[in-house]
Amino acid sequence: MTASKGGHTVALFPASFDPVTNGHLDLVRRARAIFDEVVVAVASNVEKSGTFSEKERLEMLRDVLGDTPGVRITAFRSLTVDYAREIGAHVVIRGLRAMSDFEYEFEMALMNRHLNPDLETFFMMTSLEHLYVSSSRLRELVRFGRDIEEFVPPIVAKKLEQKLRRS
Repeated sequence: MTASKGGHTVALFPASFDPVTNGHLDLVRRARAIFDEVVVAVASNVEKSGTFSEKERLEMLRDVLGDTPGVRITAFRSLTVDYAREIGAHVVIRGLRAMSDFEYEFEMALMNRHLNPDLETFFMMTSLEHLYVSSSRLRELVRFGRDIEEFVPPIVAKKLEQKLRRS
C-alpha cells in the first residue's frame, strides 16, 4: 500500500449514506484504526434517487462523526478514482455483507484499478450484528411503523421517520 507524502495514509470511504447506518459507522471506526485519515464521502449515484438530499446526508454524517479525530466528511460528484486522486487517497474502503456485494465490488475494484493503478481497494467484512441491515430494509421498517434505533444513530432514526411518514 502506498502512503501519501510523509507516510500519511488517506483512505476514501465513498457511499450514498442514504441513510448512514451503524454498520457504516462501525466500518469508519475500524478503518480509522488502520489508516491515518478516513475521508467519508457522500457519493452522488446517477442511477438512484435518494431519500435524503446530499446536504441532509452530510448533516447527518457531521452529527454522528463530526468530532471523530482523523475523519473528514465530504461529498463528490465524479468518479471515485478521480476524487481519490484529488484528495490524495491511495485506498478506497468498501464494506461487504454478502457474496452479492462482493461480485459488484470486485468488478468495481477492477475498473478502478484499470483507471488508476495506484488506487487499492480495501474490502472490510461487516460485523455480524450489521450483516442484514440495508437502507432499503430500514426504509421498509419505518414505513410500517417499526423502530429502527438499533440499526442507526437516534438522530438518523428520527430524520428517517420524519421524512418517510410525511410522504
